[in-house]
Amino acid sequence: MRAVRADRFGAPEVLGLTEVPEPEPSAGQVKIAVRSASVIYGDVIVRSGRYPRPLPWIPGIEVAGEVVRIGPEVDESLLGATVVATTAGQSGGYAEYAVAPAAYTFAVPGGLAMDTALAVFQAGAVARGLLSAMGVRAGETVLVTAAAGRIGSVLVQSARAAGNTVIGAVSSEKVSAAADFGAHAVVDYTVADWPESVREVTGGRGVDVVLDAVGGVVGEAALTVAADGGGRIGLYGFASGAWPQLDALTLGTRGLTVSGPLGIVFRKSDAEQRDDAEWALAAAGRGELRPRIHARHPLERAADAHRELEERRNVGAIVLSVGP
Repeated sequence: MRAVRADRFGAPEVLGLTEVPEPEPSAGQVKIAVRSASVIYGDVIVRSGRYPRPLPWIPGIEVAGEVVRIGPEVDESLLGATVVATTAGQSGGYAEYAVAPAAYTFAVPGGLAMDTALAVFQAGAVARGLLSAMGVRAGETVLVTAAAGRIGSVLVQSARAAGNTVIGAVSSEKVSAAADFGAHAVVDYTVADWPESVREVTGGRGVDVVLDAVGGVVGEAALTVAADGGGRIGLYGFASGAWPQLDALTLGTRGLTVSGPLGIVFRKSDAEQRDDAEWALAAAGRGELRPRIHARHPLERAADAHRELEERRNVGAIVLSVGP
């Protein structure tokens, strides 16, 4: 089968199209004829060598397609189903076939486009998990950085639907997109005094919750607008390439709490994670979550897709089109 593989870590150019043997499902797994695969920041991190995996490596954690074979101990009703799934082991989704755990394979709801299901089932599950991990309550004010990205855009929608006031922080060219996703206010984090704009929106108080996926100087600036005496800060990504620097004295004197909510999300039970994904798919089916597909690239242009994501040019999700 055709697959995109990295034989070494480095720039996007290490991703090359090649022929590899088809994977076969083991007990509790399904084999999927891949139609689309998400390009996510986790793929970029591994490819660049910042979180190395065994080589050679086929990227692609999230896929959509048709179940063409099932392993032992798998419900036969999945055979032939159109699904979205997370891949297993070294069988990445940048390929014509991939294997996935049956326990994290989901039938695409009727009436929901396959690429929409792909863009929302994991991003929506993560968004729901982040809000839960941060203990976000209705009526609070939430600042979301990277508010026009794959997860950030769904996070904005989820927080607003839960009854929160949402402030999106994005680069200048994405301001209108963040507003379209439902942010009550949007600030441009390329402007030096953007935290002042956040304080103006909140009447000088600051925000109850910060959810930061950018890190670096943007993340450090976001910390400054958490409300004194109880503001909660969740660091769940570093798209800038670096985590924000934390000053323990400042955190202590201001009464702020910092956590890594993504680690909490990924340590939830399988049943809880599955419930979050099913919730996201159902919400998308009802039109309550509306993920945006920024771009679709053919499999052979995986390097271009990585470059686009790494340079933060995307508004919403980036998808590789694999099969017909």
